[in-house]
Amino acid sequence: MVTGPVWPGDLEAPDATEPRALLWCATADPAWRPADAALAAADDVRVILPEGAAYGALRAWLEERGVPYRVSGYWEEAGQVGTVGDTGDRTELVAAGPDGAAPATGRWAAAARDAFAAQWDALEELPEDAVEAYVPVGSLVPDAWAAMLPHPSFNPVQAAAVPAVLEGTGHLVVVAPTGAGKTPIGMVAALEAHARGRKAAWLVPQRSLTDELDRELRLWRDRGLRVVRLTGEAAVDTELIRSADVWVATTEKFEAICRAGSLRDALAEVGCLVVDEIHLLGDPTRGAVLEALLARVRDDSAATRIVGLSATVANADEVADWLGARLVRTVWRPTRLTWQLPLLPPVDEADRTRRAAVRTEAAVRITRQVTGDGGSVLVFCGSKRGVRSTALALAADRGVPVTGVDADDAEEVERLCTKAGVRLHYRDWPYKREAEQAFRAREAEILVATSTVAAGVNLPARAVIVRDTTLGLDRVEVSMVQQMFGRAGRIGAGEREGWAFLLCDPAERAHWQARLAAGYTVRSRLDEHLPDHLLAETVQERLSTLEEAERWWAGTFAAYQGHDSVEPLHDAARFLALVGCLRPTADADRLEPSPLGRLTSRFMVDAAVADDMATALGQAPVPDDPLAAERALAFLLSTRLPVLEQAPFTERAKAALRRVLREAEDAETDDPWGIGPTEGPAPDGEQRPQAGDLARAVLLLAADRPRLFRGRPAYVLGIPVESMTGILEEARRYLAWLGAQGPLGTVHPWVAVVAADLALRIRWRALGPGRGAGRLLWMCERMATAPLAPRLVPRLWDAARARGINAPDWRGTTPPGDCVLTPDRYRALLAERATGARLTLDGDTARVWAPPGAVVRLWDGLTVTTHVADGEETTHLFPPADPADPSAGRRGAAVFTRGDRLAAGPFEAYTALRD
Repeated sequence: MVTGPVWPGDLEAPDATEPRALLWCATADPAWRPADAALAAADDVRVILPEGAAYGALRAWLEERGVPYRVSGYWEEAGQVGTVGDTGDRTELVAAGPDGAAPATGRWAAAARDAFAAQWDALEELPEDAVEAYVPVGSLVPDAWAAMLPHPSFNPVQAAAVPAVLEGTGHLVVVAPTGAGKTPIGMVAALEAHARGRKAAWLVPQRSLTDELDRELRLWRDRGLRVVRLTGEAAVDTELIRSADVWVATTEKFEAICRAGSLRDALAEVGCLVVDEIHLLGDPTRGAVLEALLARVRDDSAATRIVGLSATVANADEVADWLGARLVRTVWRPTRLTWQLPLLPPVDEADRTRRAAVRTEAAVRITRQVTGDGGSVLVFCGSKRGVRSTALALAADRGVPVTGVDADDAEEVERLCTKAGVRLHYRDWPYKREAEQAFRAREAEILVATSTVAAGVNLPARAVIVRDTTLGLDRVEVSMVQQMFGRAGRIGAGEREGWAFLLCDPAERAHWQARLAAGYTVRSRLDEHLPDHLLAETVQERLSTLEEAERWWAGTFAAYQGHDSVEPLHDAARFLALVGCLRPTADADRLEPSPLGRLTSRFMVDAAVADDMATALGQAPVPDDPLAAERALAFLLSTRLPVLEQAPFTERAKAALRRVLREAEDAETDDPWGIGPTEGPAPDGEQRPQAGDLARAVLLLAADRPRLFRGRPAYVLGIPVESMTGILEEARRYLAWLGAQGPLGTVHPWVAVVAADLALRIRWRALGPGRGAGRLLWMCERMATAPLAPRLVPRLWDAARARGINAPDWRGTTPPGDCVLTPDRYRALLAERATGARLTLDGDTARVWAPPGAVVRLWDGLTVTTHVADGEETTHLFPPADPADPSAGRRGAAVFTRGDRLAAGPFEAYTALRD
């Protein structure tokens, strides 16, 4: 008898006391029969077994003895939990697994009991006709709204929640299972705000969900409502936002707008904040941003109402109490959902190949059963490679020859799998849109995907198989598993049942049984990112003293859950002051953001990562040429930013990117930045791959070979361009942050000059711009304005290049044809340029003329001096270099205006594009 593995520290232990005489059994063996003595001694007997003729004799045997049982299609589990032994003796609560697995007692047995109870309840007989539970929309909302809702009737979840939406303007949290139809509830809340003359903002966790919701609200546009979609890659049209009735935004984009401050008046007009997936308060990546945002809005409940839509969570009452919200909770869903944990055969834990094969074999077997009955299947995998290998295995099982096929050959994998009725889906899979359409149209019976389908695309199936219990290197969150399970059940196809399977190794089955039985508990993540959010509140002028910060902290979900000590807050304030994001003030309790702090918050840069980068840059010698400088920044970003350091690639992409690195290393004659190999050569003579190497190769491609990206190709060197997008966009954000620091003096001038240029080249990589194009691209952006930039910048760029213009230094004051600025604004933009600045380096001095107010920075190695131009030509001495500085003697000068810059010396190449 064992008590099981160590109980997870983040999971509340269930009550292991059990006064009942239980005998709860699950079987997948037609010959199984419980012991007569155990049946006689138990006062609560339950059996779950598969449906089908093979189990007819077992069902008859149970009926003869009056034993309650429930049947499920595709049932695979076997085991027993109870307090009655085979001889009829009473025991403590014991859970016995299949195939002679060691029984467990204590809290693990209690978890097995609770999991069985959940499965038993899920198999309750469906009512023959539930139409009477649906309510005509016109009976609950005004007729004018009814025409703007997707269905003529409200289902039971909607019928319970809509009256609560309309009964007042207080905060509201609606909790229902995934797939229960929470979107119409959010629609009613947004329409109610519009009826009061207020705006509505609708937040969703992922960009793909903004696409889907935007499509669903197309009818609103047809009826005159102004709906604007905001996502991370979309520029902000402030006038369009101000005039809109409804905003659809990712949480991060909405927070970025809050931090920018330019739309504070429009934000004040938001009367309702609809928060889709509000349970993501506990998400390790997004939770802290959402919590800080909700804490801010909650404090002003008279102005803005929060309507949170949540999947089923264990502590929904706690979330609602924190928000001061009314809670509407239901367990209804349109289809019955049965979940189970089929046990995989034991394999050596160190044998990753065999472990993956066992999971794939189980997924293929279950899929074969479901599709054999005419059903559709969603298979979720923890990695892109897992998606491709599983899809090929399923295609092979359906008679398509795949022997010898390269799993990294996207075209061949797509061709063969499509032939077998199997489609693939993940973020950068080039055929994902076709996969969605084929699966919706039932042209494909099987869709193999990563978690993007669970979190961002509504593609239900009869059965869901979660092949992996990890996503990359991390254990998948139970909330994500529940979302995946929620895709089971195709109500639109007239089906009323769904089946979900989580494939588990023997060692992890008890763990997952416990987590699924307990459900998802929302835990605050704010303390993990406290400096960032304290800075954001300070920048938005919502607090200016430690006392106000303490009051803010006391109102967070973190404090509500018991993390109420102010020490972490004080530590965060000290850290922000130490790294220069807060100004030193005479009053030690005053919190005043510095220009660097404002910049860091506006770019939503992680303060700890920023400090790490600043430290590395401050210690690194000055490169002696642009090539070395760009290599240095690529290395820094790829090893300091987690998104880059951990970027996944196919084996084919890895091989191509390693070739890029080898070519780059061959082109370098020395190691100007002191990077060097950190490890010795591998046994075959090649350098061992290091964390961030592949992302560094992507950045080098964008910097050195921009023509490869011209025209938005689907592949570069055989690598899907979409697989590089996340790396390039994350790098661009940090590069732009570094480039904007030129006038502040918080980074070395070479960093600001090179980073600003590279950031713009990466953003507009589809134009194929080379080194030195940044200034002209900046001018094109400003002439186009942010919302029109995607359309107009390419036209302005092409027009300039056709005229031989390689920098924004023209003399005329007439705007180009595609410039949308007024004449006054265009002249103001011309005045922001560094055009006309003169930098002449002569021995130990630099002769400088720059526009009044421009910042002039001179350096000798790491030693830098700063001057402010007064419009007169001035001669400055170079600062004395530190004798210990390996880059002493590398001199240069730079002029920084509000948005432009010019350099002399080694980085003069960034002044203009060289043909």
